[in-house]
Amino acid sequence: MVDKREYITKKRLGELKMELQHLRTIRRQEVADRILQAKDLGGTEDNAEFDDAKNEQAFIEGRILTLDNIIHNAVIISEKKSSSGVVEVGTRVTIQEQSSKPVKYLIVGSAEADPKAGRISNESPVGMALIGRKVGDTVEVKVPAGVVKLIIKDIK
Repeated sequence: MVDKREYITKKRLGELKMELQHLRTIRRQEVADRILQAKDLGGTEDNAEFDDAKNEQAFIEGRILTLDNIIHNAVIISEKKSSSGVVEVGTRVTIQEQSSKPVKYLIVGSAEADPKAGRISNESPVGMALIGRKVGDTVEVKVPAGVVKLIIKDIK
């Protein structure tokens, strides 16, 4: 896995650490027990329960690697008032499409993105277009529906 910065709030980092601890201490053992039980019941060949448990084990191990990577490369951000007057990770920005209502977003890292909750990733097309811009700037963003023009109304 390529190491890259993971911009994340302190709260979300704590949640990911708890998930990682749960996977390592509880879920791993549960799946190992399932694998042993499935082997005892019918061996390893043509055993759907064994195959299912092994697939779950692979998923858990993959998630552990992902969480380790995020936590190792975490850069803590906080919702802060932009002192520089430009959009950056951790700032709240109000944008408006020409004929729509203004919308507020918090710029976060990809691990915390949730557009419906008003959190967009700095790696998303909109997030990338906004980073480094100031109030009054107009940005064009290529989205699946075409190109949209967004005006930055406020930065907090």
